[in-house]
Amino acid sequence: MYINCKGRLIDLSTPKVMGILNVTPDSFYDGGRRKTKMDFLLHAEKMLKEGATFIDVGAYSSRPGAIDISEEEEIDRILPVVESLVGNFPDILLSVDTFRSIVAKRSIEAGAAMINDISAGNLDKAMMKTVANLQVPYILMHMRGTPQNMKDLNEYDDLVEDVLFYFSEKISEARDHGINDLIVDPGFGFSKNISQNFELLSRLELLQKLNLPVLSALSRKSLIYKTFQTTPDEALNGTTVLNTISLLKGAKILRVHDVKEAVECVKLVGRMEN
Repeated sequence: MYINCKGRLIDLSTPKVMGILNVTPDSFYDGGRRKTKMDFLLHAEKMLKEGATFIDVGAYSSRPGAIDISEEEEIDRILPVVESLVGNFPDILLSVDTFRSIVAKRSIEAGAAMINDISAGNLDKAMMKTVANLQVPYILMHMRGTPQNMKDLNEYDDLVEDVLFYFSEKISEARDHGINDLIVDPGFGFSKNISQNFELLSRLELLQKLNLPVLSALSRKSLIYKTFQTTPDEALNGTTVLNTISLLKGAKILRVHDVKEAVECVKLVGRMEN
């Protein structure tokens, strides 16, 4: 199972880690912690040294109820960081977390390698055509509505069957546009309550039916810290547990704030399978 990133074939038969780099003041865990180009460079360098294959850069907070910002503000936030990262780390594989086609296009032109779209094209009808023209890998996430209203859109007849049906339609649409490399993200925390998140994780292996790499993004999310009645700052151990479960159920990419610990999960689970 391979994806093509800037001419490099990335082998996902061994799971990979994607480090999170938020260029936002209001993300649920690390928003506002890093403010300057040097802050972002140093953190990216740390994650790369710890074993991240990908760095996921986002400039639009998608936490529940997040403030909507304009395309111009998102571009102004993200482009200088993309340009700086590519300039300082020429081999870096940047994923850009955006649902806007113009942000995707400008970021890829600046040197990013893939697009991570929380809406799978639902919030910008030009996104799939843009990704197809750019010929980059595309991460399709399951979500209903928008970050502003998604928490109220969590009624399902059968959660996992609904997620599978959603992806089957989105994969068909992406293939019709000519997108070659697809990754699916079940969208933990997006239009799902805590019980539904655990149900989805418990049945995550069923997404293997799609015959595509599965990305699991559970890092420090509310299903962990609300279970323990703590905070995102105290959710690293829980994240490690759920990342391990994700790998055992077939996830090929872990999207995380804490790269070192996720890389250790991959290595230990790999020892079980050898």
